[in-house]
Amino acid sequence: MDSPTPNVSAAPYRPDFLREVEREVEGGAMVKMCMQCGVCAGSCPLGAHWEHSPQKIFMMIRAGRREDVLRSDAMWMCTSCYNCVVRCPRKLPITTIMHGLAQYSHRLGLAPKLQPTRDFSLRFWNNFRRTGRVNELKLTLGLYFKDGFVAGLKKGWEMRHVGLALLKAGRLDPLELLGGHKVKDSRGLAAMLDAVDEIERQDRAAAAAAASATSGPR
Repeated sequence: MDSPTPNVSAAPYRPDFLREVEREVEGGAMVKMCMQCGVCAGSCPLGAHWEHSPQKIFMMIRAGRREDVLRSDAMWMCTSCYNCVVRCPRKLPITTIMHGLAQYSHRLGLAPKLQPTRDFSLRFWNNFRRTGRVNELKLTLGLYFKDGFVAGLKKGWEMRHVGLALLKAGRLDPLELLGGHKVKDSRGLAAMLDAVDEIERQDRAAAAAAASATSGPR
């Protein structure tokens, strides 16, 4: 006679990944406060399209399902509408946590490579960081031709009417390909972004210290 199937609900609680999230993810210390009511999922305009809703992600974190969480595209679906934050009965910073998880999975190289939101976010950030202003033409062409030259030509042809309208309105300048506009104080921009990176590093260090101080049994 076969042995009975183990009771999954009786599996031991594994807090290691939760502690990792508390150390590395902005707002991660609040994950353990989720009471699994599901209001966040019901409030999200993209709720029907999530691979895992926020409260499910939070439970997966507490269950130690590290790979499933960090390789998911769920965090990249957040549009920052803040409906979930406004309606959460415990006022959890859900949007902050979801974006923090997305950033952390990217830092670890675990984020899904072909996720459209991730791809656009990286292109937008790299476009902006070089000059302090978004070069719309280079950003658009990069998105059109990311799947190859032929695919880019097809997409450009499909969007030709929009492109012509932007040209007529003066919102699209072909000369942007030669360099484009940028902020006057490029050194100041670089210093500001470096300062932001340092603040984030200090915040992660402080979160790690706080998590270590409370790393007893949960």
